[in-house]
Amino acid sequence: MSSTYILQLSCPDRPGIVHAVSGFLFERGGNILDAAQYADDKDEDATGLFFMRVSFACELPEQQLRDDLARLGQGFDMNWSLHQASQPMKTVLMVSKEGHCLNDLLFRWKSGLLKLDVRAIISNHREFYQLAASYNVPFHHIPVTAATKAEAEKRQYEIIQAEGAELVLLARYMQILSDDLCRKLAGRAINIHHSFLPSFKGARPYHQAHARGVKLIGATAHYVTSDLDEGPIIEQDVARVEHSRTVEDLTALGRDTESLVLARAVKWHSEHRVLLNGHKTVIFK
Repeated sequence: MSSTYILQLSCPDRPGIVHAVSGFLFERGGNILDAAQYADDKDEDATGLFFMRVSFACELPEQQLRDDLARLGQGFDMNWSLHQASQPMKTVLMVSKEGHCLNDLLFRWKSGLLKLDVRAIISNHREFYQLAASYNVPFHHIPVTAATKAEAEKRQYEIIQAEGAELVLLARYMQILSDDLCRKLAGRAINIHHSFLPSFKGARPYHQAHARGVKLIGATAHYVTSDLDEGPIIEQDVARVEHSRTVEDLTALGRDTESLVLARAVKWHSEHRVLLNGHKTVIFK
């Protein structure tokens, strides 16, 4: 029986990469189901890297494919990863007191709209333990103060590791992660924030935006880095507002936009469609 795999790769751009990859799969009886590629060599700030995502079916054992890919990759200075397409991504959710993104993700997961395996929910508050229980997801309440932050993050990371989490979602988790935890979660943690940043930093951003009479509100999903809210962007969207909208209207519309943007980013990441390109991302939709 054949299995379906997804191969992601990036390497310095040069002729023959597509030929080498397709030939590699052909020689091993692989059948390419979908393929996309992109070379970042068009602008003066380009990285000169080549990116590729291939979905293919193959009867060979996964370990043999990995061993053979390692040899192929050496000749191209290639960063690559191989995933079984049917395997849901083990995920830990983190949340504080705003539950719109958490609720949306849990519903989409249980509805089969997101290829996730939600292993745990971590929160610095108790508000959503009943919601977690309704989805039969373990809930970990870990309070965070300035004095306990280091110990709290140690416990959080222990849970993430124990669950084998490939993805950590900050679903409106309102604590700044330390540089150390950001490094440990590099490339596998996604955050969501309102797109007012940096114009409306701090508390009550929708109140600030309303006071300034903004015409567009939005949201940004990005990978977590030690640069607060400045990690590589995965997805963004906006919604138009009018002068008659109240602060409550803006807040509700903003929450809807945040939920949609985060869900899209999670879907693409969990389907192995996102590759890092320096401070940017390449997304094969």
